[in-house]
Amino acid sequence: MLTLPFLLASASAAKPLVSASPVDFVIIAIYFLFVIGIGIYLKKYTKTGDDFFMAGREMTAWIAGLAFLSANLGALELLGWAGSAYEYGILAVHWYWIGAIPAMLLLGLVMMPFYYASKTHSVPGYLQLRYGPATSGLSAICFALMTILMSGVNIFAMAAVMQVVLGWPLQLSIWVSSIAMGLYVVLAGLLSAIFNEVLQFVLIWLGSLLIPILGMIQAGGWAGLKRDIAKNLVHFGIGNPAVVAANLKASGIEHPTSVLKNSSIFGTSHPSTYTHAWSTLGHFSANPMGINWIGIVFGLGAVISMGYWTTDFLVVQRVMSAKDLRSAKMAPVIGAGFKMFVPIIVILPGLLGLGLLKTQLFPQPIVDAAARQGHVLYSYNDVLPIMLAKYCGPGLLGLGITALIAGFMSGMAGNITAFATVWTHDIYKPMMNPKASDRHLLAMGRWSSAIGILVSVATAYLVMKSNSIMDYVQALFSFFIAPLFGTVILGMLWKRTTKHGGFWGLLAGTAASVGMWLWVLKQPGALKYIALSPHAQPMAADMFRALWSFILVVLVTVVVSLATRSKPKEELAGLVMGCTDIPPEGQYPLVHRPIFWAAVISVVFIALNLYFW
Repeated sequence: MLTLPFLLASASAAKPLVSASPVDFVIIAIYFLFVIGIGIYLKKYTKTGDDFFMAGREMTAWIAGLAFLSANLGALELLGWAGSAYEYGILAVHWYWIGAIPAMLLLGLVMMPFYYASKTHSVPGYLQLRYGPATSGLSAICFALMTILMSGVNIFAMAAVMQVVLGWPLQLSIWVSSIAMGLYVVLAGLLSAIFNEVLQFVLIWLGSLLIPILGMIQAGGWAGLKRDIAKNLVHFGIGNPAVVAANLKASGIEHPTSVLKNSSIFGTSHPSTYTHAWSTLGHFSANPMGINWIGIVFGLGAVISMGYWTTDFLVVQRVMSAKDLRSAKMAPVIGAGFKMFVPIIVILPGLLGLGLLKTQLFPQPIVDAAARQGHVLYSYNDVLPIMLAKYCGPGLLGLGITALIAGFMSGMAGNITAFATVWTHDIYKPMMNPKASDRHLLAMGRWSSAIGILVSVATAYLVMKSNSIMDYVQALFSFFIAPLFGTVILGMLWKRTTKHGGFWGLLAGTAASVGMWLWVLKQPGALKYIALSPHAQPMAADMFRALWSFILVVLVTVVVSLATRSKPKEELAGLVMGCTDIPPEGQYPLVHRPIFWAAVISVVFIALNLYFW
């Protein structure tokens, strides 16, 4: 997990992980100037509210699809899941395969026709049409809060990582990134954000591919990497505090008490379980994550991922900008195709670190304060910067660091554009100024973007007090995303759902998720009840908490809906399956239809899971 206080501790106690050359800094400076230039150039094309909030609905399927994926592919994602791969092994890949591909295909083939046909600006906007102002208002307020908190996480995480990686002052990193991102978002809104996200997608791949390529060559392929991981885990001492202590002393750490308190470093599983994706999920204690297949398939695959990829407006907004329905359906399918291979630049570096780094990383950075030598053993989440320093020289290092910055900028911009849209169209206009003109809403969008950035900066300073970024992020998702998915999917697929059912179901699911989180926070022993096992780790609890809240949403919504009156069928046109005429695609050749490429991706998806079983 990304532990901020320890990132800061290691940054202040030791030299930066890498030493950037003047060439590297020039590359970074060119990137900042280029993204601001894009915003200045595109401002002249942003004349209406639709241009600012929805990029004029003129994006092709490819641009919308890459922006859809890039909005999720932030550096927080790169660093966090590379660290999780080091901690949990290949099990982390589930967040990219079962935890993404089915949901992205569902969005494209099933849900986009209703989103697009409604011509709404946001997911809360769809709920306004389907359920009414109460449900829409509740979801809009929750979502606005979540996006602004997530943006603050991205800002502070970038600043903390740049401090660790390069030794940059924390304040400088926060304000430089915020001002640069703020300029291009305020100038041209979603239009600028999408074009920058496509640029950032390319930069992330260019800057990150060198690590897996050179690492796999050094390891001798997948078979060699599996052998190296097994050797390293035995050498480090899986779950053996005595071996951990000996390794720490050999590294110059005389008082490793903070590590010895954790007697389950690397779990208690056999080394081979770190390189199998499914075969270890038969029992909670058989894998490093302390989870079973029910949590992965239903908690992650059926709830968390479905909720995120189909109802989180941060990513759905990009698809809504497509120029026509076929492009809107095709964009998530294109995104799914690329998503399957993102583990190459995210999960594989963590596995390479686990197999090739001879110095052990730990849940928290460990500083030898007693020796006053500033000696540091770094955390799981430093694995990507360490591998970057291992393989990249001048110029290539600048490209790699730019890829990290681009990832953070993408995450921040996505949250701010989503916040501005939801605030303007789902909170300000319906609740405060129903008669606002398009020109006024455009101005409000720009002002709310600027204010959102300032609030995000303030949130970034608050996040400094948080122990774990990834726990913080997963908690937010379980609070808002999992319950929202239940409300949206029932509204789209069941015409009997009523406005009362939608509201009370969403409220009950959100409150229950927060309640379960508080229960575990106050009584850590409650984790075994929520995650159904005393072996469960926090990540497992996130999956099960989402599953329980989703089930509660469905039960409450169904019961209340059956007891109240539903809308007439004619009022559900364009909003619900069975009441909406979806244009056929028979006029397009088979290779131009979303269903064809979804089938191809499904076959590849199944093959990958079987290969790494």
